[in-house]
Amino acid sequence: QVQLVESGGGSVQAGDSRRLSCLASGRTFSTYAKAWFRQIPGKEREFVAGIRWDGGSTQYADSVKDRFFISRDNAKNTVDLQMNDLRPEDTAVYYCAATVTMSLPTGAKEYDYWGQGTQVTISS
Repeated sequence: QVQLVESGGGSVQAGDSRRLSCLASGRTFSTYAKAWFRQIPGKEREFVAGIRWDGGSTQYADSVKDRFFISRDNAKNTVDLQMNDLRPEDTAVYYCAATVTMSLPTGAKEYDYWGQGTQVTISS
């Protein structure tokens, strides 16, 4: 089993930056795609950003492109999400996810492991 634990959530003002981090433990493999999703009450979990197992490819939702940046450190089993120029519409619970694959999925159903989520709230 793989355990994912997010950290870095909190309340910030619009325009601020915030960095989320996710630490993996347990049975970890190097060929994990990792991603960040977010969810607000009553809505589907939404893909935010993903990174291939080797860091060679990344994908972003259009709504966060050029503002959010995903990175990973396989030696430390971490994946981070740097969020810049935050907006009130970015308010959500952010989840870290992982799955064993050589590709980079963007659908929530394609990920097998999830963290417990961390709340990010942006006020205007």
